[in-house]
Amino acid sequence: MKTLIKYLKPFFNKMTVGFIIKTLGTILELLIPYILSHVLENVIEKEITDILFWGGLMISCSAFACLFNIIANRMAAKVSKSFAESMRKDLFFKTLKLSASQTDKFTIPSLESRITTDTYNVHGFINMLQRMGVRAPILLMGGIIITVFMDARLSLVMVALIPVLFTSILFVRKLGVPLYTKVQESVDKMIRVVREDTQGIRVIKALSKTEHEHKRYDEVNKFLVKKEIRAGIIMGSTHPIMNVCMNLASVAVIALGAIFVSKGLSKPETLIAFMQYFIQISMALMAVTRMFVMYTKSSASAKRIEEVLLAEEEISLLSKEDYPNLKTSAHIVFDKVSFSYNKKLNNLDNISFELKKGGKLGIIGATGSGKSTLIKLLLRFYDTDSGEIYINGENIKTIPENLFYKNFGSAMQNDFLYAETVMENIKFGRDISDENVYKATKIAQADDFINELEDGYQHMLSPRGTNISGGQKQRLLISRALAAQPDIIIFDDSSSALDYKTDAALRTAIAEHLTDTTIITVAQRVSSVKNCDLILVLDEGKIIGKGKHEELLENCTEYKEISDSQMGGAFVD
Repeated sequence: MKTLIKYLKPFFNKMTVGFIIKTLGTILELLIPYILSHVLENVIEKEITDILFWGGLMISCSAFACLFNIIANRMAAKVSKSFAESMRKDLFFKTLKLSASQTDKFTIPSLESRITTDTYNVHGFINMLQRMGVRAPILLMGGIIITVFMDARLSLVMVALIPVLFTSILFVRKLGVPLYTKVQESVDKMIRVVREDTQGIRVIKALSKTEHEHKRYDEVNKFLVKKEIRAGIIMGSTHPIMNVCMNLASVAVIALGAIFVSKGLSKPETLIAFMQYFIQISMALMAVTRMFVMYTKSSASAKRIEEVLLAEEEISLLSKEDYPNLKTSAHIVFDKVSFSYNKKLNNLDNISFELKKGGKLGIIGATGSGKSTLIKLLLRFYDTDSGEIYINGENIKTIPENLFYKNFGSAMQNDFLYAETVMENIKFGRDISDENVYKATKIAQADDFINELEDGYQHMLSPRGTNISGGQKQRLLISRALAAQPDIIIFDDSSSALDYKTDAALRTAIAEHLTDTTIITVAQRVSSVKNCDLILVLDEGKIIGKGKHEELLENCTEYKEISDSQMGGAFVD
């Protein structure tokens, strides 16, 4: 909770005003039973004007208490809303800034849960804290103090009850925090299943696996319910314990009060006022219990939020003194680069190559050979375990992020489109002119089909671009990569849904219009890389072939086999 307190600091003044108003309203509530006792003891037999005066005073106290509570509650709602908004904003931004390995560690479903469910729990507690955090203690302590002055012997019943209640609350809280942490982890699992199923709904329907996925969801849902029930039973025990204690105390007060009145040790009006205070104290204790339950949930959620907010920056800007520039004329240099996701078995091993400015690099290999991993290292989604990567002679670890990513335009295998116009999906929030967008779509072979859409470039896409075909989607993604006219363009299996004719036209247009742009193409097709200046053939993270198409046909058996199987070389020979 310590980290989250800083989000409350900007609202401390407003909270203080709200607490003062809430305090005034609560004090007025405490006066009502005392005035009632005074009326019953001293005013009831006097003139009607005296009764009306004191009765009006009770009504005024009640009205002002209600008004002050409404004002304070409205202020509490505004503060908690603004607090949660600020916290969610920073949490979402931090989520976007996490390194790829940190995102892998937290998992996307868990991050979604922390931004939604966990922030909601913390928001609810802050709201309740402002509404009940002042009122309940004042009612509790104020009621006890007044009853002590009214009848010290009867008040001892309630005073003796409080340590028992708070001991029970603290014991249950100790059990509750880890239980609610497990509940939130179960929510993460449920969100993961929902996320997977919504993304793969077409495949699920195509394979008639609706019932299978329903059972899979039902399993995680039942597991969540099991955890919630267990936490609910433990936390819910505070209410029965409190009800039993309060009822016993109430019976004891009434019994003792009746004895004291019968013996002349107390007055009936004192007992009536005492019971009014007892009700207020009971309500205050119930409010404290609700706050305690909410705090337990909030504490578990706050811990999960803090884990993200306090996550150290893994991909940081490093000093050129430690990572000096490399004297080279090459645009991109990989120097003995090795990397492992699990830090046990290398996914890339001793990768070295150079690519000149405006050069064309092709990367080909079997699934899992390390093609996409190489691209992730170039984009610095991960840092290398050993070896270095240079762009224009600068180590990429020393290039500021805002300058580094301006070098790149990328169309990845699993890129996304969102619910906006075609134009906005290509611009993607960047300051790109419409002219550059049109130029990019023509090179990407997307201009024709865009103009055939009902609203052209203003056509609204559905989430993930489900209202256009796979090939059209890929051409929009390629247009997005080209639109900013970057120095380096990466195509990571981004033309797999294109037919051979469109793919050939795309490669021709790129060769014609992007002569000074460095192009990196990751592909399964030999036809997509055969005209590259340099082709890397990867297998199990190692380069097993390097050169141009003709050289690899002679020197790399694996490349020749791929070429023959795809392009019919074996039959031509």
